[in-house]
Amino acid sequence: MQDSVVANQRTKTMSRTKSEFSRKLKGYQVLYFMLLPGLLYFILFHYVPIYGVVLAFKNFKIMQGILASPWVGFEHFQKVFADPNFYRVLNNTLIISLYKIVFAFPIPIIFALLLSEITRERFKRLVQTISYLPHFMSWVILAGIFISIFSLNGPVNAIVKLFGGDPVLFMADDRYFRSILVMTDIYQGFGWGSIVYFAAIAGIDPQLQEAAIMDGANRFKRMIYITLPMLLPVISIMLILRMAHVLDAGFDQIFNMYNPKVYGVSDILDTFVYRKGLLETNYSYATAVGLFKSVVALVLIVLVNKAVHMMGGKDHTLW
Repeated sequence: MQDSVVANQRTKTMSRTKSEFSRKLKGYQVLYFMLLPGLLYFILFHYVPIYGVVLAFKNFKIMQGILASPWVGFEHFQKVFADPNFYRVLNNTLIISLYKIVFAFPIPIIFALLLSEITRERFKRLVQTISYLPHFMSWVILAGIFISIFSLNGPVNAIVKLFGGDPVLFMADDRYFRSILVMTDIYQGFGWGSIVYFAAIAGIDPQLQEAAIMDGANRFKRMIYITLPMLLPVISIMLILRMAHVLDAGFDQIFNMYNPKVYGVSDILDTFVYRKGLLETNYSYATAVGLFKSVVALVLIVLVNKAVHMMGGKDHTLW
């Protein structure tokens, strides 16, 4: 008798849960429909290709396919870690990526802070729109522009000649190429990267600003003591996410801008994988390098998130 009562209660609970789920599904069906394209994109282009990582543990034969190719265990990883070229491109990747974090990461924050202090809305919207435009230009176009700017007959060398210097082929000089990469990356991404900070600034309670004005704080002090501290959670989360891409130094940018003269300072893991996988058809080796990148990214994001959490920033972490 007691078992039947429990079964009836369980049945009623399940029916209520199903009806509540159906009601929510009908109530938000438009939002779910809008979510569908993005969900399909991630499934098709991010989750389905995960199966391809098995190539790193197989001696891939294109005529046999992925399933029929023989397993070789960690043989390709041993080749990767024994290859001196791997450590060269790893070193270049880390240097370029760290340069971009140190010099490029703060620029969108500074830009958002400064632009938020402008009171003329029309001018502010104009500057924002102009700053977003480079993001929508492919690196094929931008690389062509920058190569022309830094060429022997370009405007940069024209300025050098004006001050009595000798023209320099910047794009083929090891001393300047990494700096050019960082500067052009800032130009292409600072406007688009500032959007999240503009949104965070817009969510700050205006009463805090009004109270600071009543206390006699000028714009600079309000920026330092109100706006910037309120941005810290967003900055922390964006930095954690950026650390996950520390081995992504920007394939599109470098592939379209580098040349054999600067391979020594610009050849990165992504271009190395491109040559090994697509040009030399060594798919298993290239997959092993790519899997190494993914594992390092996972470890870094977990460690950085844990470090921020241990330093007391519980509200500044991803989980």
